[in-house]
Amino acid sequence: MTLPFSTVRDLLRFAVSRFNQSGLSFGHGSANAYDEAAYLVLHTLHLPLDLLDPFMDARLSAAEIDAVLNVIERRATERVPAAYITQEAWMHGFRFYVDERAIVPRSFIGELLQDGLQPYVEDPEQVSAVLELCTGSGCLAILAAHAFPNADIDAVDLSAPALEVAARNVDDYKLEERIALFEGDLYAPLAERRYDVIISNPPYVNAASMQELPAEYKHEPEMALAGGSDGMDIVRRIIADARNWLTEDGVLVIEIGNERQHVEAAFGGLNLVWLSTSAGDDNVFLIQAADLPV
Repeated sequence: MTLPFSTVRDLLRFAVSRFNQSGLSFGHGSANAYDEAAYLVLHTLHLPLDLLDPFMDARLSAAEIDAVLNVIERRATERVPAAYITQEAWMHGFRFYVDERAIVPRSFIGELLQDGLQPYVEDPEQVSAVLELCTGSGCLAILAAHAFPNADIDAVDLSAPALEVAARNVDDYKLEERIALFEGDLYAPLAERRYDVIISNPPYVNAASMQELPAEYKHEPEMALAGGSDGMDIVRRIIADARNWLTEDGVLVIEIGNERQHVEAAFGGLNLVWLSTSAGDDNVFLIQAADLPV
């Protein structure tokens, strides 16, 4: 019998068609069906993720074709995020392990850490202490450790299973001496100290939006997404106590996705600085310590 597929090109075309036919949603590392298909095909075949063209017309074994088709079908049928299928996610050149215990790593704060939050942080090398709240997989804590090379990082999450994923990533990057993981509710498990920078990508999806989330997002831990009626439940608590944990010239940086309207309704009296990211100016805001409520 002649197989209907023989090359990477055949499987890539089929995957794009299958994903479009299934009406998949993206946003867990890929923005469209083609990019996701290319990633899953290359990953499954153990090929370099940034080298598709040289392999497009490579003929595949029956076992390789079957393995790729199984992955394509799982993505299309079960609507599982690709990152959970491959158990990895990439952010700015960093690879992170991930599974269903933690939200899939993705954050615009990661972009901002590439230049050490300058100019709001005058000298990244002078930063000595960073706190990440709602760390999940630990990805932002690890990016912060690279952005602020002389800083110790404390990372907190309420979910013990998520912290198991974070611990694996911290170990993968050999950062156990610099990143301390804490299980608990925001600031509660921390010893009294002051941080130069506090970052958080907290649960912020409002209740109405939670009801409308695509199936892919329902594979993620609900507690990592749901932010209450207006999405601001956790954000309110972070802001309320942040000044007690920041140095005098420290900064608080919070990601809020598509919730800018709810942020401004809740915190319009504060001096919010909206930071530019690849998605625009509505996803991440910063507050200087001096502008936080006492």
